[in-house]
Amino acid sequence: MRIPALTLLLILSIPGFAPAPVSAADHEARLLIRDHRFEPAEVKVPANAKVRLVVRNEDTTPEEFESHEQKKEKVIPGKSQAVIFVGPLAPGRYPFFGEFHEATARGVLVAE
Repeated sequence: MRIPALTLLLILSIPGFAPAPVSAADHEARLLIRDHRFEPAEVKVPANAKVRLVVRNEDTTPEEFESHEQKKEKVIPGKSQAVIFVGPLAPGRYPFFGEFHEATARGVLVAE
């Protein structure tokens, strides 16, 4: 069924309306940044699957999710969240850190 452009525009302008997100990931994991630390520090994800990692920063300052092994970098502003797609990962441990608070913001994705 084809929806006329004007009708589609009107539907999308309805407050609170959001179409269902299209995701290439089969799995989702959640990660929290609080007090310049990642919680949990160890996140288990399925091996050989694409994962939608939702990172919520509860701090007032930004933090960067960075992983050299996964070639990922994403700044998450304070009091916001971001989605990072990872994988598919072979079984193993994949460390990540927060570049702005590297001494405390550390974690690992465990693909199993």
